[in-house]
Amino acid sequence: MRFGYRVAWHLLRCLFRIVFRWRVFGAEHVPARGPFILAANHASYLDPPVLGAACPRELCYLARKSLFRFKPFAALIRWCNAVPVERDGAGAEGLKTVLDKLGAGWGVLMFPEGTRSPDGRLQPGRLGIGLLVVKSRAPVVPVRVFGTDRALGRGAAVPRPCRITVVFGAPLDFTKRSAEARNCSKAELRRCYQQIADEVMSAIAKLGPPRQ
Repeated sequence: MRFGYRVAWHLLRCLFRIVFRWRVFGAEHVPARGPFILAANHASYLDPPVLGAACPRELCYLARKSLFRFKPFAALIRWCNAVPVERDGAGAEGLKTVLDKLGAGWGVLMFPEGTRSPDGRLQPGRLGIGLLVVKSRAPVVPVRVFGTDRALGRGAAVPRPCRITVVFGAPLDFTKRSAEARNCSKAELRRCYQQIADEVMSAIAKLGPPRQ
């Protein structure tokens, strides 16, 4: 991690421990080196900083283009490795940058649902995650966040203290499916992308905090 990123990482971990009594499970599933896609559910604006602090490696973040309209905020999130993309991550703009990051061995955080869930429940995955998996051949680490929808849900302006839990799952290997996709027709390719998205969301859905 860069020095400034590591300082912010430690500060956020302390903050989340105090305010949200957070718990993190399975962080050892994150590869120690090499590229990976961190695929998470999305229910709150708190999700990116929570996941960034929970992940033991520095991440690149996919962010909606609209978030870059306010220049001071855009400068901040660019410093945090944010890349502007279309809502579902499937647009051509930003894809090359993300693939370059993965090619250089980075981890990339992606929300397969494309946008925040309106009620905290998991939504269907979109094509973007499948496209990125096939293009990069990177392993996918599923991760599920619990509690951020209660801490800062839609319409809320101020976070409220409640427990947040982050659970990482074992990496998913789509190498074989990615190789097969290279010989698919356009229609078959879209189905392949969606099947990958569905498998990723299924893996996220199976994650739950260990019983204490």
